Amino acid sequence: MNYVIEFQPSGKSIEVDEKTTVLRAARKAGLHINASCGGTGVCGKCRILVESGTVQGGISEKLTPEEIADGTRQACTAQITEDIVVRILDDAGLKKGQLGTAVPERHRTGKYVFNLDELRQAGLFIPPVEKFFLELPKPDATDHGSDASRIINAMREQYNERHIQLGLSVLRILRRTIRENDFRLTVTLARPVNSKSRSRLTHVQAGDWSKRNYGLAVDIGTTTVYGQLIEKNSGKILAEGGEYNRQISYGEDVISRMIYAEKGEGLSRMHELVIESINGIIERLLKKQRVNRDEISSITMAGNTAMTHLLLQLEPHNIRRAPYVPVSNFYPPIRATDIGLDLADHAIALLYPAVSSYVGGDIVAGVMGSGMYRTEKTTLFIDIGTNAEIVIGNKDWLASAACSAGPAFEGGGILHGMRAAAGAIEDFSIDPQTLEPMSITIDGKPAKGICGSGLLIMVSELFETGVLDQRGRFDRNLDHPRLREGRSGWEYVVIWAEESGIDQDIVLTEVDIDNFIRAKGAIYAGIQTLLAEVGLEAGDLEQVILAGGFGSYIDLDSAITVGLLPEMDTDKIIYVGNGSLMGCRMSELSNHIRKDVVAAIRRMTGFELSEVPSYRDQYVASLFLPHTDTTLFPETEQRRLSRIRERDKTAA
Repeated sequence: MNYVIEFQPSGKSIEVDEKTTVLRAARKAGLHINASCGGTGVCGKCRILVESGTVQGGISEKLTPEEIADGTRQACTAQITEDIVVRILDDAGLKKGQLGTAVPERHRTGKYVFNLDELRQAGLFIPPVEKFFLELPKPDATDHGSDASRIINAMREQYNERHIQLGLSVLRILRRTIRENDFRLTVTLARPVNSKSRSRLTHVQAGDWSKRNYGLAVDIGTTTVYGQLIEKNSGKILAEGGEYNRQISYGEDVISRMIYAEKGEGLSRMHELVIESINGIIERLLKKQRVNRDEISSITMAGNTAMTHLLLQLEPHNIRRAPYVPVSNFYPPIRATDIGLDLADHAIALLYPAVSSYVGGDIVAGVMGSGMYRTEKTTLFIDIGTNAEIVIGNKDWLASAACSAGPAFEGGGILHGMRAAAGAIEDFSIDPQTLEPMSITIDGKPAKGICGSGLLIMVSELFETGVLDQRGRFDRNLDHPRLREGRSGWEYVVIWAEESGIDQDIVLTEVDIDNFIRAKGAIYAGIQTLLAEVGLEAGDLEQVILAGGFGSYIDLDSAITVGLLPEMDTDKIIYVGNGSLMGCRMSELSNHIRKDVVAAIRRMTGFELSEVPSYRDQYVASLFLPHTDTTLFPETEQRRLSRIRERDKTAA
């Protein structure tokens, strides 16, 4: 038997089989409900309100008695047994706030490493796919040369471009195109990475189209997909935008998606969803600048190893199983239409290669885009998210590793955690005498939860003022109404219910702090282990490059206070925003960078941290604030003790 479910506030309706879960119905309808655990019923975030009709199930300990009485249910376990109307609650649907690629204003230090002028001065500003205008000599009684030979000769004589080959698709339209504008035409040339290979002529157009040469740069993130439309002749970004990766409905982590991809048509479905996301971005970017699809000559993309496999429909089965082997680390140039991208037949898709199963093309792109691979400075590059990818080195050597930090920095595993969206607490301070907080939310909206950057600052402030001890436990001796024992243990009330946007107290619990400490501990241990493996210490680092969505919003003082980053001179730290996207843009403008990628990967040594004995010890030692060994953080410890003494003196 089939039933109709109507989703609000979208108004979309869909017919489904009896006992289909609301979550699966939403997937089928193309709507997103935040299911952080992939629909396993443990995160409690997929809340929906049943406005008409009833469902079977959907009740769990994650819901309060008041929520249950009001008709709130968990979408992943609520089964449809009649026609119903449900409302996707604000904290279950993904918001579009903070879906950008820019570095926040407070982090714009001016120390950017991607410099277009430097590329030009170094003679590296030569796009991998370029357009050339030709005026060909016409055939006559003394010149019987073929149309193809005229193009090859003209490219050699006018532009010194040699060793060119024409494909069958071009040959089929060549005669007509050449004569359409009296032997005046534009050719599109795709250059190889290997200098021994021939350049390929991929497209011909009647008339002069050389000034209309555009490319796309796309970062395929696990959570979000970002894109930029680039004018290749100038290198300018004409438009950019992003959207959530539509695969997210099948799990917010790559493991959930790889597991799904192993089932039946799962791989095909994962491929379709990410292609839909990319095509949606392409459509918006082209429409915004009134650029025709035919004018896009290439698209460069980067993603982690799993995302790239799902994009190309490569079986990801062994990426998540020891000894962690991908199908391939390198990918040849691909005709964009062959993987479903909504571009012209001549457009070429270029993909960044990976180092290993857990250090993917997105990190390689960041290393290239940041210029780390060609600097003499000993550099730490770190992209922080659900996984933290770490690279240490310079122009002579590179070492890489990845560690699983968990979802805490993106709001996962935190009672009132949420992504960076309107209403998320992103900044926080506490009065050391009164212990009263000051919270700042994104867009100034009523507080709905705590995002990753807010969580970092919150833990730092509570620790530095002595509300938290080194173990992440609240001081039970502090008599304050905001400190109390709640349903999940001791907690601090950040926002009272009457002041929040969710009609309940927003709290930070010791369980939340444990999850945070494990996440920061994994990253710090990864940094320290990789440094030790290459014979260095934190003091040897000459610069640190922070990349990624969360990395761009990190408050440095807070990150050092809690032991997420080593204690160091913050002037050494550079924010680059979306390093993966930066690397893709760079490759769209410089074929030389594509050649450098191969050399960079060959000199990059990958370390599997789980196989390095010292990593476990480093991790255990990092499960404190900021660390078991406070001598590693002398300035932090001195500042904390000073603030606590000041608080106690005032109280006395």
